[in-house]
Amino acid sequence: MMEFVLSDDPFCFRFQLSNTFYESSGQWWFSVDRVSVLYNTSEKAIFNATDVYAPASSSYRCLHVSSLQRYSGLLLPSTEHAQRWALTFVDFQIQAFNISSGKFSPASDCTTVLTPAILMGLITSLILLLVLAYALHMVVHLKHIEHDDHQKADIYFPQSPEQLEHCCEETSMVNNGASDKQRTF
Repeated sequence: MMEFVLSDDPFCFRFQLSNTFYESSGQWWFSVDRVSVLYNTSEKAIFNATDVYAPASSSYRCLHVSSLQRYSGLLLPSTEHAQRWALTFVDFQIQAFNISSGKFSPASDCTTVLTPAILMGLITSLILLLVLAYALHMVVHLKHIEHDDHQKADIYFPQSPEQLEHCCEETSMVNNGASDKQRTF
C-alpha cells in the first residue's frame, strides 16, 4: 500500500494505491483504491476508485476520472460528506511504481472495449452480413431453378435449313396427333 499527496491550498488530495501480483497475467498491477480530499484541513471527502488500474510497469491514463456519471463515474463517494462533492480529474495520468528518470512509462488507457462507436459498427456489420447471406441464398435458389428440367421449356434451334424443315414436320405431326386425340374424346 502506498499513499501520495497533492497539495494546493486549501485543498489536499491523497491517493491510496496498492500493488498486486496476478498469476493469471504473470505480472504486477497497481490500482488506485481511494482518493481523499481534504478541504481547509478539516473537511474530508473520501472516494473509492473503481477500474483505475494498470500493469505496474506502465502508467494509467484517462481523459476523465470523475465521480460524475457522464464521465463513467470511476470515483464512488464512500462517505456522506463525499456525496456533496463532484470530483473530476481532467487528462489524468498516474504511475505508482517503476518510475525512471521522472517520466511516465507507456500508458494503459481507460477506454472501454464496447464504446458506442464500436457497438454501432458491430450492429451495422451484422445487418450487412444478414443482407449478404440473404442475397447469396437467393442466388443459390435461382441457380437451383435453372437446373430443374421440369420447369424448362423444350426449345430447339436448328443449325441448317434441312434441320429446320425436319423440325417443322415433327411439330406438325405432334400437333396433328394432339388434335386427333382431342377429337376422339
